[in-house]
Amino acid sequence: MDDAGNEVARERVLEAADRLFYAHGIRAVGMDRIRDTAGVSLKRLYHCFASKDELVEAYLRRRDRWVRAELAEFVAKEATGLPRERVLAVFDWLEWWFGRPDFRGCPFTNAFNEIGADSARAAAAVRDHQLAVSAYLRGLIAATGISDPDAVTNRFLILYAGSLTFAAISRSTEPARYARETAAAILPPAGTARQIREQGA
Repeated sequence: MDDAGNEVARERVLEAADRLFYAHGIRAVGMDRIRDTAGVSLKRLYHCFASKDELVEAYLRRRDRWVRAELAEFVAKEATGLPRERVLAVFDWLEWWFGRPDFRGCPFTNAFNEIGADSARAAAAVRDHQLAVSAYLRGLIAATGISDPDAVTNRFLILYAGSLTFAAISRSTEPARYARETAAAILPPAGTARQIREQGA
């Protein structure tokens, strides 16, 4: 199989793993099931990914790209006004995600709880995602002019992660709304001097 064929097979395997791992859990899904779902031979699967650990890491990196791209696109599209509204739009996006029929909680928390203690590669992918989300949130929060963006970012990460957990358990979108209300109480009021300057820029 040429390079193009290998890339197609790799994407089919990764797509199958993404759906199965997220829906059923990592330990519950074996390589045989991924092979059957992807429609490739077991030999081809292991040519694409030398081990399940490698495939799990690729799945988490893929999920990371999806989450961050979807979040950034939503915020850019839905919150075009004050910096405060861009921060709060993060929780509007979570509400959208929680309402999807395929929502099964945070894929990174799920993976870390399942195999984080046994897989250094999976644990690293989860931590990298957390750092990337933290950096994105910090940028949004700093733009509001708040005095201590690092401390506020840490609080917002707890709101973000906590709402993901409660939404998965309750099968409700309400945790996103509660988190948004809490975030709104922490942020500077709309119309502060810096926000007015940035809106007019």
